[in-house]
Amino acid sequence: MRYRWVILCWGIGMLAACKKNHTATGAFYYWKSSYQLDSVQQEALQQAAGNRLYLHFFDIGWIDAQHRAVPQAVVQFTQTASHLNITPVVYITNKVFENIADSAIDSLARNTWQLVYGMCRRESITWKTLQTDCDWTLNTRDKYFTFLRVLKRYSHKQLEATIRLHQVKYKERTGVPPVDKGILMYYNMGSLDANIDHPSSIYNEADAAKYIASVPRYPLQLDVALPVFSWAVHIRNGRVIQLYSKTRRSRLQHTGDFEQTGRNVFRATHSFFMGGTYVKENDIFKLEETGRKIAEKAAHQLAAVLPMNHQRTIVYYELSTFDPEEYQTKDFIRLSDCF
Repeated sequence: MRYRWVILCWGIGMLAACKKNHTATGAFYYWKSSYQLDSVQQEALQQAAGNRLYLHFFDIGWIDAQHRAVPQAVVQFTQTASHLNITPVVYITNKVFENIADSAIDSLARNTWQLVYGMCRRESITWKTLQTDCDWTLNTRDKYFTFLRVLKRYSHKQLEATIRLHQVKYKERTGVPPVDKGILMYYNMGSLDANIDHPSSIYNEADAAKYIASVPRYPLQLDVALPVFSWAVHIRNGRVIQLYSKTRRSRLQHTGDFEQTGRNVFRATHSFFMGGTYVKENDIFKLEETGRKIAEKAAHQLAAVLPMNHQRTIVYYELSTFDPEEYQTKDFIRLSDCF
């Protein structure tokens, strides 16, 4: 694994300049509780990702009153997905492994496998890989890693796990999960807080730079997850109260409900309801956007430290929320070609 040159290649000639070894393929995450794609999403999935979809099947959360782990937010299929190349994704809250007994991990893995298998069978989904998503800690590492080993034994599938940047940099402490492949989540790396002067918590170059020197030494082969989403951080009285993934800049700029007080900061001029959400006078909305230029910067920064000649998948988060006015199919293809 070595550093390599990076070319700024957006716009004319980007496709030829960015293409390294033809080893990267595109894919999308889909994270809504109802699976239903519109025509724009279907086109992007087919043309930019060859119908490769990392589909969130369900969460596993911990219910204190019942003292057990339960599936939550199970996806409902309102369209057929049997023609797609799907990787089921299961998100597991860290609280599960904070509370579960060692003796219950085997049944948790078995139940997880049975639910995934049953959903795939019901929807006629053929699949080869299962992905788990858990931001484990030092205290939950051993239980989570045990869960992964047992899940692998039950499933007989290729197993992937999401990896955060801090888990790459501090791998000696956090450990390396016992899976076939990792997927590096190259977003949500900053601090999500009410300070309007802080850089974007989705992606900013300075925060990323603190970690990426460790990427070449990570012992797992890594695919990459890149952000193509934006959100508005709703702040009231110095506290973050909500995130909105589909609040566009145009909604804040051109309706008369807000005044712009900074490049990405807007203040409510009166109290009103916005899409069913109550906005109080003087509430602050801080936009954190990931447009094409920012996505390009993230791709180049990470591609520079990843090994060449490795087949890898670039997964874009997330198909249901990307802005079709900002991203076209060709933009995803060009980003993938940078790897």
